[in-house]
Amino acid sequence: MASFDTASKKQIEANPQDFVNLCFRFDTADITLLEVVTPEQPAVEMHQADSLIKALHNGREVLVHFEFQTNDSYDPKMPLRMAGYIIRAIEVYRLPVYSNVLYLRPDAGGNDPGKFEQNLENHNISIEYQVFRLTDLDGQKILDMKLVGLIPFTPLMRHQTDINDEQWLRRCIQVADSMDVPNKGEYLGSLAILGNLIFDSQTILDIISEETMQKPPIVDYVAPLAHEQGFKQGTRKHILDTLALRFGENTAQTFKTKVEPIDDLQQLEMLFSTAIQAENINEFSQVLNDLSE
Repeated sequence: MASFDTASKKQIEANPQDFVNLCFRFDTADITLLEVVTPEQPAVEMHQADSLIKALHNGREVLVHFEFQTNDSYDPKMPLRMAGYIIRAIEVYRLPVYSNVLYLRPDAGGNDPGKFEQNLENHNISIEYQVFRLTDLDGQKILDMKLVGLIPFTPLMRHQTDINDEQWLRRCIQVADSMDVPNKGEYLGSLAILGNLIFDSQTILDIISEETMQKPPIVDYVAPLAHEQGFKQGTRKHILDTLALRFGENTAQTFKTKVEPIDDLQQLEMLFSTAIQAENINEFSQVLNDLSE
Protein backbone atom coordinates (compact mmCIF):
# COMPACT_ATOMS: atom_id res chain seq x y z
CA MET A 1 0.00 0.00 0.00
CA ALA A 2 3.02 2.30 0.40
CA SER A 3 2.94 3.49 -3.23
CA PHE A 4 -0.68 4.61 -2.91
CA ASP A 5 0.06 6.25 0.44
CA THR A 6 2.96 8.18 -1.02
CA ALA A 7 0.98 9.35 -4.05
CA SER A 8 -1.87 10.49 -1.80
CA LYS A 9 0.36 12.24 0.67
CA LYS A 10 2.20 14.14 -2.08
CA GLN A 11 -1.07 15.76 -3.11
CA ILE A 12 -2.12 16.78 0.37
CA GLU A 13 1.32 18.27 1.03
CA ALA A 14 1.32 20.22 -2.23
CA ASN A 15 -2.35 21.26 -2.24
CA PRO A 16 -3.70 21.19 1.33
CA GLN A 17 -6.43 23.74 0.60
CA ASP A 18 -8.20 21.30 -1.72
CA PHE A 19 -8.44 18.71 1.06
CA VAL A 20 -9.67 21.28 3.57
CA ASN A 21 -12.33 22.18 0.99
CA LEU A 22 -13.29 18.51 0.71
CA CYS A 23 -13.52 18.12 4.50
CA PHE A 24 -16.01 20.98 4.69
CA ARG A 25 -17.88 19.85 1.56
CA PHE A 26 -16.62 22.90 -0.36
CA ASP A 27 -18.42 25.28 1.99
CA THR A 28 -15.26 27.15 2.97
CA ALA A 29 -16.29 30.78 3.31
CA ASP A 30 -15.00 30.86 6.90
CA ILE A 31 -11.91 28.65 6.42
CA THR A 32 -8.33 29.94 6.19
CA LEU A 33 -5.44 27.54 5.57
CA LEU A 34 -2.49 27.95 7.92
CA GLU A 35 -0.01 25.10 7.40
CA VAL A 36 0.51 21.38 6.87
CA VAL A 37 1.62 19.67 10.07
CA THR A 38 4.05 16.76 9.91
CA PRO A 39 2.48 13.86 11.88
CA GLU A 40 5.70 11.85 11.96
CA GLN A 41 6.94 13.90 14.91
CA PRO A 42 8.03 11.60 17.75
CA ALA A 43 5.21 12.92 19.93
CA VAL A 44 2.54 11.67 17.55
CA GLU A 45 2.47 7.96 16.76
CA MET A 46 0.52 7.97 13.52
CA HIS A 47 0.30 5.87 10.41
CA GLN A 48 2.65 7.12 7.70
CA ALA A 49 -0.11 8.23 5.33
CA ASP A 50 -1.91 10.35 7.95
CA SER A 51 -1.95 14.07 7.21
CA LEU A 52 -2.77 16.97 9.48
CA ILE A 53 -3.58 20.46 8.24
CA LYS A 54 -3.85 23.45 10.54
CA ALA A 55 -6.53 25.98 9.60
CA LEU A 56 -8.75 28.72 10.98
CA HIS A 57 -12.45 27.85 11.09
CA ASN A 58 -14.69 30.77 12.03
CA GLY A 59 -11.63 32.39 13.57
CA ARG A 60 -10.78 29.34 15.66
CA GLU A 61 -7.63 27.29 15.08
CA VAL A 62 -8.42 23.67 14.19
CA LEU A 63 -6.79 20.58 12.70
CA VAL A 64 -8.08 18.82 9.59
CA HIS A 65 -6.99 15.17 9.60
CA PHE A 66 -7.05 12.81 6.61
CA GLU A 67 -6.38 9.09 6.70
CA PHE A 68 -5.95 7.47 3.26
CA GLN A 69 -7.16 3.89 3.25
CA THR A 70 -6.81 1.56 0.27
CA ASN A 71 -8.79 -1.37 1.69
CA ASP A 72 -10.99 -2.00 4.69
CA SER A 73 -9.09 -2.13 7.96
CA TYR A 74 -9.57 -5.26 10.08
CA ASP A 75 -6.82 -5.28 12.70
CA PRO A 76 -7.62 -2.94 14.24
CA LYS A 77 -10.89 -1.96 12.62
CA MET A 78 -11.07 1.55 11.23
CA PRO A 79 -13.30 3.07 13.97
CA LEU A 80 -10.77 2.08 16.63
CA ARG A 81 -7.84 3.31 14.53
CA MET A 82 -9.52 6.64 13.89
CA ALA A 83 -10.40 7.07 17.56
CA GLY A 84 -6.74 6.58 18.45
CA TYR A 85 -5.56 9.09 15.84
CA ILE A 86 -8.09 11.70 16.91
CA ILE A 87 -7.41 11.44 20.64
CA ARG A 88 -3.61 11.52 20.14
CA ALA A 89 -3.86 14.59 17.90
CA ILE A 90 -6.05 16.39 20.43
CA GLU A 91 -3.68 15.43 23.23
CA VAL A 92 -0.56 16.68 21.43
CA TYR A 93 -1.88 19.80 19.70
CA ARG A 94 -4.70 20.80 22.09
CA LEU A 95 -6.88 21.72 19.12
CA PRO A 96 -10.28 20.57 17.82
CA VAL A 97 -9.89 17.91 15.12
CA TYR A 98 -11.98 17.45 11.98
CA SER A 99 -11.11 13.87 11.11
CA ASN A 100 -11.71 12.13 7.78
CA VAL A 101 -10.93 8.78 6.19
CA LEU A 102 -10.77 8.59 2.40
CA TYR A 103 -11.19 5.11 0.88
CA LEU A 104 -9.43 4.63 -2.44
CA ARG A 105 -10.75 1.29 -3.69
CA PRO A 106 -14.36 1.17 -4.97
CA ASP A 107 -15.15 -1.85 -2.77
CA ALA A 108 -13.70 -0.39 0.44
CA GLY A 109 -15.36 1.60 3.21
CA GLY A 110 -18.94 0.55 2.58
CA ASN A 111 -19.35 -0.72 6.14
CA ASP A 112 -17.42 2.02 7.92
CA PRO A 113 -19.91 3.64 10.33
CA GLY A 114 -17.87 6.83 10.75
CA LYS A 115 -17.98 6.41 14.51
CA PHE A 116 -16.23 4.62 17.34
CA GLU A 117 -18.57 3.71 20.19
CA GLN A 118 -18.24 2.10 23.57
CA ASN A 119 -21.55 1.52 25.33
CA LEU A 120 -20.98 0.84 29.01
CA GLU A 121 -23.05 2.20 31.86
CA ASN A 122 -21.51 5.50 33.00
CA HIS A 123 -18.59 4.90 30.64
CA ASN A 124 -19.99 5.65 27.19
CA ILE A 125 -17.59 6.81 24.48
CA SER A 126 -18.53 8.19 21.07
CA ILE A 127 -15.98 9.57 18.59
CA GLU A 128 -17.18 10.51 15.11
CA TYR A 129 -15.30 11.11 11.87
CA GLN A 130 -16.25 11.68 8.25
CA VAL A 131 -16.09 8.88 5.68
CA PHE A 132 -15.32 9.61 2.02
CA ARG A 133 -15.39 6.89 -0.61
CA LEU A 134 -13.85 8.02 -3.89
CA THR A 135 -16.34 5.97 -5.86
CA ASP A 136 -19.15 8.06 -4.35
CA LEU A 137 -17.61 11.43 -5.25
CA ASP A 138 -18.62 13.25 -8.44
CA GLY A 139 -15.43 13.18 -10.46
CA GLN A 140 -16.64 15.62 -13.11
CA LYS A 141 -17.31 18.21 -10.41
CA ILE A 142 -13.71 17.91 -9.23
CA LEU A 143 -12.43 18.32 -12.80
CA ASP A 144 -14.67 21.33 -13.42
CA MET A 145 -13.52 22.99 -10.19
CA LYS A 146 -9.87 22.47 -11.22
CA LEU A 147 -8.96 21.18 -7.75
CA VAL A 148 -5.31 20.35 -8.42
CA GLY A 149 -4.81 18.20 -5.33
CA LEU A 150 -7.87 16.04 -5.98
CA ILE A 151 -7.56 15.58 -9.76
CA PRO A 152 -5.05 12.66 -9.45
CA PHE A 153 -7.80 10.79 -7.55
CA THR A 154 -10.51 11.38 -10.18
CA PRO A 155 -9.95 8.12 -12.14
CA LEU A 156 -11.29 6.37 -9.01
CA MET A 157 -14.35 8.63 -8.74
CA ARG A 158 -17.86 8.30 -10.13
CA HIS A 159 -18.39 9.50 -13.69
CA GLN A 160 -21.31 10.04 -16.06
CA THR A 161 -23.00 7.02 -17.55
CA ASP A 162 -22.63 8.33 -21.12
CA ILE A 163 -18.89 7.52 -21.19
CA ASN A 164 -17.06 4.29 -20.40
CA ASP A 165 -14.28 3.84 -17.86
CA GLU A 166 -11.45 4.22 -20.35
CA GLN A 167 -12.95 7.40 -21.79
CA TRP A 168 -13.23 8.74 -18.25
CA LEU A 169 -9.59 7.89 -17.54
CA ARG A 170 -8.56 9.76 -20.69
CA ARG A 171 -10.56 12.81 -19.64
CA CYS A 172 -8.93 12.80 -16.21
CA ILE A 173 -5.47 12.62 -17.77
CA GLN A 174 -6.27 15.45 -20.18
CA VAL A 175 -7.37 17.74 -17.35
CA ALA A 176 -4.39 16.74 -15.18
CA ASP A 177 -2.04 17.57 -18.04
CA SER A 178 -3.63 21.04 -18.36
CA MET A 179 -2.86 21.90 -14.71
CA ASP A 180 -0.06 24.34 -13.93
CA VAL A 181 2.01 22.32 -11.46
CA PRO A 182 5.76 22.48 -10.67
CA ASN A 183 6.56 18.89 -11.69
CA LYS A 184 4.16 17.59 -14.32
CA GLY A 185 5.84 14.19 -14.53
CA GLU A 186 5.49 13.57 -10.79
CA TYR A 187 1.91 14.87 -10.85
CA LEU A 188 0.88 12.56 -13.68
CA GLY A 189 2.80 9.77 -11.96
CA SER A 190 0.61 10.15 -8.88
CA LEU A 191 -2.49 9.90 -11.07
CA ALA A 192 -1.04 6.78 -12.72
CA ILE A 193 -0.26 5.11 -9.39
CA LEU A 194 -3.70 5.83 -7.93
CA GLY A 195 -5.48 4.93 -11.15
CA ASN A 196 -3.73 1.56 -11.12
CA LEU A 197 -6.05 0.53 -8.30
CA ILE A 198 -8.75 -0.10 -10.92
CA PHE A 199 -7.05 0.35 -14.32
CA ASP A 200 -4.37 -1.76 -15.93
CA SER A 201 -1.02 0.03 -15.65
CA GLN A 202 -0.26 -0.39 -19.36
CA THR A 203 -3.59 1.22 -20.28
CA ILE A 204 -2.73 4.21 -18.10
CA LEU A 205 0.74 4.52 -19.59
CA ASP A 206 -0.57 4.28 -23.14
CA ILE A 207 -3.15 7.03 -22.60
CA ILE A 208 -0.67 9.29 -20.82
CA SER A 209 1.80 8.79 -23.64
CA GLU A 210 -0.84 9.59 -26.27
CA GLU A 211 -2.21 12.65 -24.48
CA THR A 212 0.88 14.20 -22.92
CA MET A 213 4.04 12.76 -24.46
CA GLN A 214 5.18 12.20 -20.86
CA LYS A 215 5.85 8.47 -20.99
CA PRO A 216 9.56 8.39 -19.94
CA PRO A 217 9.15 10.11 -16.53
CA ILE A 218 5.81 8.41 -15.88
CA VAL A 219 7.40 4.99 -16.22
CA ASP A 220 9.76 5.89 -13.37
CA TYR A 221 6.81 6.43 -11.05
CA VAL A 222 4.69 3.49 -12.14
CA ALA A 223 7.39 0.83 -12.46
CA PRO A 224 7.81 0.23 -8.69
CA LEU A 225 4.05 -0.17 -8.33
CA ALA A 226 3.86 -2.55 -11.29
CA HIS A 227 6.61 -4.63 -9.66
CA GLU A 228 4.74 -4.64 -6.34
CA GLN A 229 1.46 -5.62 -7.99
CA GLY A 230 3.22 -8.39 -9.92
CA PHE A 231 4.69 -9.77 -6.70
CA LYS A 232 1.27 -9.77 -5.04
CA GLN A 233 -0.29 -11.58 -7.98
CA GLY A 234 2.50 -14.13 -7.87
CA THR A 235 1.92 -14.70 -4.15
CA ARG A 236 -1.80 -15.24 -4.74
CA LYS A 237 -0.94 -17.87 -7.36
CA HIS A 238 1.52 -19.58 -4.98
CA ILE A 239 -1.18 -19.76 -2.30
CA LEU A 240 -3.70 -21.40 -4.61
CA ASP A 241 -1.11 -23.72 -6.15
CA THR A 242 -0.03 -24.83 -2.68
CA LEU A 243 -3.61 -25.49 -1.63
CA ALA A 244 -4.20 -27.48 -4.81
CA LEU A 245 -1.07 -29.56 -4.25
CA ARG A 246 -1.78 -30.30 -0.58
CA PHE A 247 -5.59 -30.47 -0.45
CA GLY A 248 -6.75 -30.91 -4.03
CA GLU A 249 -7.68 -28.67 -6.97
CA ASN A 250 -11.35 -28.47 -6.00
CA THR A 251 -10.43 -27.23 -2.54
CA ALA A 252 -8.14 -24.55 -4.01
CA GLN A 253 -10.92 -23.34 -6.29
CA THR A 254 -13.28 -22.84 -3.35
CA PHE A 255 -10.84 -20.32 -1.86
CA LYS A 256 -9.97 -18.53 -5.10
CA THR A 257 -12.68 -15.86 -4.81
CA LYS A 258 -11.55 -15.04 -1.26
CA VAL A 259 -7.81 -14.98 -1.92
CA GLU A 260 -7.72 -12.99 -5.18
CA PRO A 261 -9.24 -9.73 -3.79
CA ILE A 262 -6.65 -9.52 -0.99
CA ASP A 263 -4.21 -6.68 -1.74
CA ASP A 264 -2.27 -6.44 1.52
CA LEU A 265 1.15 -8.02 0.92
CA GLN A 266 1.67 -8.97 4.56
CA GLN A 267 -1.67 -10.76 4.63
CA LEU A 268 -0.82 -12.60 1.41
CA GLU A 269 2.55 -13.69 2.78
CA MET A 270 0.86 -14.90 5.98
CA LEU A 271 -1.64 -16.93 3.95
CA PHE A 272 1.14 -18.41 1.83
CA SER A 273 3.00 -19.51 4.97
CA THR A 274 -0.24 -20.95 6.38
CA ALA A 275 -0.98 -22.81 3.14
CA ILE A 276 2.41 -24.50 3.44
CA GLN A 277 2.28 -25.30 7.16
CA ALA A 278 -1.43 -25.87 7.95
CA GLU A 279 -2.18 -29.36 9.20
CA ASN A 280 -5.59 -29.29 7.53
CA ILE A 281 -7.71 -27.03 5.34
CA ASN A 282 -9.79 -25.88 8.31
CA GLU A 283 -6.70 -24.28 9.82
CA PHE A 284 -6.08 -22.32 6.61
CA SER A 285 -9.76 -21.35 6.44
CA GLN A 286 -9.66 -20.02 9.99
CA VAL A 287 -6.67 -17.76 9.30
CA LEU A 288 -8.34 -16.48 6.13
CA ASN A 289 -11.55 -15.75 8.02
CA ASP A 290 -9.64 -13.93 10.78
CA LEU A 291 -8.06 -11.64 8.17
CA SER A 292 -11.48 -10.90 6.70
CA GLU A 293 -13.08 -9.82 9.98
